[in-house]
Amino acid sequence: MAIKGYKPTSPSRRQMTVTDYSVLSKVEPEKSLLEPLKKKSGRNSYGRITVRHRGGGNRRKYRVIDFKRDKENMNATVQTLEYDPNRSAFIALVQYEDGEKRYIIAPNGLKVGDVVCAGAEADIKPGNALKLVDIPVGTFIHAIELYPGKGAQLVRSAGNMAQLMGKEGGYALIRLPSGEMRKVPVNCKASIGQVSNIDHENVNYGKAGRKRHMGWRPTVRGSVMNPCDHPHGGGEGKSPVGRPGPVTPWGKPALGYKTRKSHNRTDKYIVKRRNGK
Repeated sequence: MAIKGYKPTSPSRRQMTVTDYSVLSKVEPEKSLLEPLKKKSGRNSYGRITVRHRGGGNRRKYRVIDFKRDKENMNATVQTLEYDPNRSAFIALVQYEDGEKRYIIAPNGLKVGDVVCAGAEADIKPGNALKLVDIPVGTFIHAIELYPGKGAQLVRSAGNMAQLMGKEGGYALIRLPSGEMRKVPVNCKASIGQVSNIDHENVNYGKAGRKRHMGWRPTVRGSVMNPCDHPHGGGEGKSPVGRPGPVTPWGKPALGYKTRKSHNRTDKYIVKRRNGK
């Protein structure tokens, strides 16, 4: 996957880059796998903003993705590779031998016409999904389940991959992209390979309007506010934060402060944290 630039017809265009979508199929999405997607603008069920700086943006339809890969031991042919506005990775439309169509997360290297399969008899090649117990140690994987049959929850964004490090006592040891080493039940499924759209992290948006199209509203720095609006605000001219470290608008430490519960029930599955401790 490549990054595409433009002639500098404006200051923003000079910096702007986009992903080269030439590898994708120029088709409309599969209508039977589309669902309406209502904008929440960062609000929860009570109507209160819980995620700031969201709102607006282009309209989207949700593509129903098969995260469970529960149609086992049946070959499926890749019909199209498509852009999904709801995620950073590309998606692939596959058609099974019985005629059913589904969307899956497209791994890097998957092409139209390739055949993918799920189940214990599947080969170890990108796009196939197997239980961790059937995957050789050292294999790079993505779209990993945490609980058998629930569907993939880990390693789903563009360019990511995890590695299967070992299997022991009914659990598989997996090294996640963050560096965390975590135990997952061996009867959970995972897909082989690395997630597509590897160059996603190198894209330069170039202008503020492009983020608005994605549904992101402006973020104002606390240091330019008044003291009544933010702990960093106030002072004459440019002023430091006036505290031992930066804080959120509500006074909670913002850098280096751990927010994970000290006694989390899943702590026993984490062998090594991503910070190396």
